[in-house]
This record gives sequence, structure tokens and C-alpha cells, in this order.
Amino acid sequence: MNFPTFLTLLRIFIIPLLVAVYYLPIESKYLICAGLFGIAALTDWLDGFLARRWNQMTAFGAFLDPVADKLMVAVALGVLIEAHASWVLTLPALVIIGREIVISALREWMAELGKSANVAVSWLGKVKTSFQMLSIFLLLLTPPDASLVWVGLVVLYIAAFLTLWSMYSYLRAAKPYILPNKT
Repeated sequence: MNFPTFLTLLRIFIIPLLVAVYYLPIESKYLICAGLFGIAALTDWLDGFLARRWNQMTAFGAFLDPVADKLMVAVALGVLIEAHASWVLTLPALVIIGREIVISALREWMAELGKSANVAVSWLGKVKTSFQMLSIFLLLLTPPDASLVWVGLVVLYIAAFLTLWSMYSYLRAAKPYILPNKT
């Protein structure tokens, strides 16, 4: 157990805490949830940075980090889907969750083929993640009936667009292995 792995585990611990706070009957729940999500998002960046910087990369950490990221995003989006009860939020949220499932399966399959470098995280994936985290933070910060919720929704739609674009890029990179040329 090293500090970067501890940060990843902290991110996983924050997930049920965020859900519990979101359903508390207190006015400050939106601010607290956004703060918890913000801390989790910062640990997402910090754990990888520190693991590389301190040369503390481990197989367990490499496995756990993307699991924590996907859990954090999927659970937060699930809470928001329920709270907003609107197709306007549900559609991009499900696009994001669906993409995470597809790309996780693709990466696992490509690793089995020994071709995981072909679907390594790209700059587009990092930009997509930044927009996802920002949109979820803004949506958690804003009550579903608030007039400024549209700001978070606009950022969520940008994140969904980037999600589809990055998924296309990863699938295109894997195409020779998915659909081999039979010549």
C-alpha cells in the first residue's frame, strides 16, 4: 500500500458517502456533494501524478484507478439521473456510462491480444474526463430545479460529444483487430 493507492481507495470510499449525503434532507447537501466529488476528482489526477513522480506504480494501482474513476462517474450520474428525472440529463449520462463500459471491455480484450498500447489513454480521453468531472461537479452543486442547472447540462453535452469522439478514436485504433482484413 502506497500513498497513490491510498488516494484511489479514498476515491472509492467517497462514492457511498456522496450518495448518502445527496439524499439527506439538508439544504447544504448540494454544496457538500459537489465538494466530495471535487475532492474525488482531484484524487483522480493526484494519484496518477504521484505514482509516476514517486515511481510507485503498481499492478494493483493500475487496476484500481480506472475502476474507481468509472464507479465515481457512473454512481454520480446515476444519482443525477434519478434526481433530475429528465431525458435531457439522462441521454448524455447514459451515453457516458455506455461508453465507459464499451471502452473498458475493449481495453481488456486488446490487453488479452497484447495490443493494449493501441487503446492507451489519449489526450482526447483526458479532455473528455475533464469535461465529465466539471459537468458532474456543476450538476451536483446545483439543485435540479435551479435556473442555473443549464450550465452543468451544457458542459455535460460537451462531455457526451467528447465521449463519443474518443470512443470512435479508440474503436478506429482497434479496428484491425476487431475486423481483420481477410485478403
